[in-house]
Amino acid sequence: MKNAESETTGCGRARPARLTGIAVPLGAVYTKKEMAVGEFTVLPELAKFCKKAGLGIIQLLPVNDTGTQSSPYSGLSAFALHPLYIDISALPEFSALYESDAKFAKKYDAMLKKFPYDGATRYDYQGILDAKTELLEALYASTDIAASGAASDELEKWIKKNPWIASYAVYKNLKKKYRQSTWKDWKKEDQTPGAAEIKRRWNSAPAKKEHLFYAWTQMRAAQQFRAASAAVRKAGIILKGDMPILMNEDSCDAWALPEIFNHDLRAGSPVDGENPAGQNWGFPTYNWEYLKEHQFGWWVDRLKSAEQYYGAYRLDHILGFFRIWAIPARDTTAVLGHTVPYVPVSRQELYNAGFDDGRIRWLSQPHVPTGLVEDITWNHDAACAILGQFMNRIGGEELWLFKPELKGDKDICEADLGAWCGEDAARRIKDALSRCWRDRCLIALSEDSFVPVWTYYESSAWKSLSDDERGRLKGLIDHAEWEQSRLWERQSDEILSTLTSSVGMVPCGEDLGADLPCLPSVMDRNGILALRVIRWCRRWKEQPVQPYIPLGELAPLSVATSAVHDSPTLRQWWQEDRNGAALFVRTHPECFGVDPGDWNAVEAAAAAPFSPAAAEGFLSTVARAASVWCIHPAQDFLSLEERYWLSNPQDERVNIPGSVSEFNWTYRLPALLAEINKDENLIAKIKRIAALHNGGNQ
Repeated sequence: MKNAESETTGCGRARPARLTGIAVPLGAVYTKKEMAVGEFTVLPELAKFCKKAGLGIIQLLPVNDTGTQSSPYSGLSAFALHPLYIDISALPEFSALYESDAKFAKKYDAMLKKFPYDGATRYDYQGILDAKTELLEALYASTDIAASGAASDELEKWIKKNPWIASYAVYKNLKKKYRQSTWKDWKKEDQTPGAAEIKRRWNSAPAKKEHLFYAWTQMRAAQQFRAASAAVRKAGIILKGDMPILMNEDSCDAWALPEIFNHDLRAGSPVDGENPAGQNWGFPTYNWEYLKEHQFGWWVDRLKSAEQYYGAYRLDHILGFFRIWAIPARDTTAVLGHTVPYVPVSRQELYNAGFDDGRIRWLSQPHVPTGLVEDITWNHDAACAILGQFMNRIGGEELWLFKPELKGDKDICEADLGAWCGEDAARRIKDALSRCWRDRCLIALSEDSFVPVWTYYESSAWKSLSDDERGRLKGLIDHAEWEQSRLWERQSDEILSTLTSSVGMVPCGEDLGADLPCLPSVMDRNGILALRVIRWCRRWKEQPVQPYIPLGELAPLSVATSAVHDSPTLRQWWQEDRNGAALFVRTHPECFGVDPGDWNAVEAAAAAPFSPAAAEGFLSTVARAASVWCIHPAQDFLSLEERYWLSNPQDERVNIPGSVSEFNWTYRLPALLAEINKDENLIAKIKRIAALHNGGNQ
C-alpha cells in the first residue's frame, strides 16, 4: 500500500499525514495561574501535553464573541474573538496598573477569589465574562488611547488590517446602550443604519473612545491567540478551528450586512423520528445569490481571518452548503420548511397532471371546518368570530381558509381571543388552528410555484386523493427532487471549491446525518475530510443485528472520533447503550484482550461494565480505522484513568441538544492541566493508542 502522506486528495492537495488528536473546548482547560476557565495562553501548555502523548492535533470549539450566549455556535461576530478567553494578567498594560492602582489590584484579586479552581464540573460563564469585561475597561482606561480618544500607531495598523472592527465596535457599543437586547428591538435609526452611517458613527468624535475600547480589546485578544497558536505550531501540533455555518440573527454581521442574509427565513432541519416538529434553530439563512455575485467574499474573509491561528478547520453542518432547510420566520416549528435552493412544481405542471385550481387549493391551503372551533366554544357565533380573525369563509360553507396576510403560526399563537373564550379554551383553539396551519400537502411559494411538505404523505389532503392522483402527484415531486440533487451538487461545488482554495488550512466537514448521494464526491473533489463517529458507523438497514461498518472500509479522507460535543461521552454511551457497546466488543474482541474463538470470554467482555480497560480497548480499536485522522474528546481520553471520572457521567458532556441551561457549554476538565501533564500512566496509554493509528498506512 502507498504511504498516506504520498497520496493526494480529489482536488490535488496532498493528503494529510495520519495523526491522532484531542478535541476540547478552550474554556474547559485551565491552570493554577488562571481562573476556572481556559484562556488563549493555556494552549502552549496543552501542546506540551500533546507532544508527550503522541498527539498531533488540538481541536477547539469556536472561540468567537457570543455575548451573553454561552453557546459557541451563537456568534455575535464572524471575526471577533471572545473576551472570555483573554488572559488579563498577560496583557502588556496589566503589571503597571496592578502595581500602581490599589483599587484595580483589589478588583483583580477579588475576581480570582470569586472564580477559583474549586473542582466544580462547570464554570460561571456570565459571572466570569462580566468580571473580565470590568477589568478590561479599567485597563483600557489607563491607556493613552482612552485619554486621547485616538488610536495608537499599533492599534491604527491593526484596525487597517481588520476592517470588520468598525461595524463590530459600533454594534457592541449599541448593544451596551440597549442593555444587550437584540438589535431588532432598538430604535428605528439604530436597527438598519447602513454602511455609510456605520462608518460615520465609527469616526464620530463623541463615541470614538468607546469604539476604540472594542478595537483595543480585539487587538489584544488576537495578539494573545496568535502567540499561543504560534507556540502550538512550533511544537509540531496542528491547531484545528471550528467554523459555524450560521450566524445568530442578533449578530453584528446580520445587523451590518443584511444583504448577505435572508431575514424572512430561519435555518433548521426537517421532521425526523426524534423531532416530530423538525428543528427551528432561529438563525437566518444566507442569500447565496448575493454572496456568489461577490465571489463569496465574506466567507473567504472568515477563513483568511481564521488562518491566522489554525492549520485546519471544521466546516460545521456542511450539508448547509448543499442545501439548507429554510423555515418562514413567523413559524415556530420546521414542519413547513423547504430546501433552499429548490426546484418547484409549477402550477402548469399540476394542470398537466390533471389538477385544476380547486384541487391545487385543496392541496396547498388547509380547509378548516367551523366545527373545529365550535366543539371547543360550544357557540357557533363565537366560533365564526374567532375563525374570522385568522381566516376567510368559503362562500356560505362551513369551511374556512387562512388569510393571505398570515405568515406563520406565531400569528395564531400571539392573537388575543379573550373577548370570545377563556384562557384554557383559547389555548386549545390556538393549538388546533396551529395544527391545521401545518396540515398541507404542498407549500405555495408563489402563485405558480409549489414545493411538497417534507411529510406531505401524512397530510389530510394527500390521504383524500385517489391512488391515481397520488401516483401523478408523486411523479411530479420525485422529478423535482431529482432535479434538485443536481442543483445542490452544482451549488456546493461552486461554494466549497472557492472556500477551500482560498486558504492553506486542511478542510474538514461535519456531515453527520447527511444522506445526499452527491455529498461524498463533492467533499472528495474539494479535499474535505468527512466526520465518522464510530458508534454510529453501522449498517442500520441490516436487521436484526445492524453490524458495525468494518473500520478498514471508512473513507481515508475522514476524521474518526469516539464522540462529539453534542453526544454522550464514550463512558455514558457505554453505560446507556449496552447493546451497542456489547456488539462493538463482539466485533473487535481481540482489541479487548479476548480470544475471538473463546465464545464465553467474548460474551463476558461484552457484558462487562465500562472501565479504563474498556476505554483503552475502544480507542485502540478506532486507531485501526482507515481514517487519516482520529480526534477524540478530552473526556474520552481521560476515561482511561478512573481518577478523572465524575460521579455522574452526564456531567462530562459539553452540550445536551434541545436544552438551554447554564449547564451547556460550560464543561471543564476534572483536573488542572498541570496535574494531567504529570500523569505518566495516562500519557503512556494515549501514546500507545496514538502510535497504533499514526503508524498505520492505508
